[in-house]
Amino acid sequence: MARNVEIKARVSDLDAIRAVARTLSSRPSEISEQTDTFFAVPRGRFKVREFGDGSGELILYERPDQPEPKLSAYTRVACQDSRALLEILGKALTAKGTVVKRREIFLVGQTRIHLDRVEGLGSFVELEVVLADGEVEEPGRRVVRQLLRALEIPESGLVATAYIDLLTSHS
Repeated sequence: MARNVEIKARVSDLDAIRAVARTLSSRPSEISEQTDTFFAVPRGRFKVREFGDGSGELILYERPDQPEPKLSAYTRVACQDSRALLEILGKALTAKGTVVKRREIFLVGQTRIHLDRVEGLGSFVELEVVLADGEVEEPGRRVVRQLLRALEIPESGLVATAYIDLLTSHS
């Protein structure tokens, strides 16, 4: 499984964070419209991510629900027909819900900065420091803390759970 150290934070001003992220990133951002359908599984989180062109990814990940920087282990498998994948999985598994978001992605070194607008929830930033095979977690945690300071995101804004959990807790 691939691994990263990550955080999620609720923010009020994506424009201010975008301005700083642009100065930190060595290339322009990318925009991605994403719909994530989550399925009930005995361990971790399991979802199909749909992209606007009909392609997608099957993603399984495990991470603790805590606000501070945390290790996430994940596997992603690309697919050309996300609708067909959803149909098949829907026959075998129970869907928990769907998260619809517009994501702007900046790359800063080995870190992905996600500026997310999530339907029904608002604006968030995710930081994901991708770890190399065998790389220990602590340097990734330091990078997250440095970026939180650079982006002026207070620790009080950190969120412990996934978007799907936030959405289902509002229902």
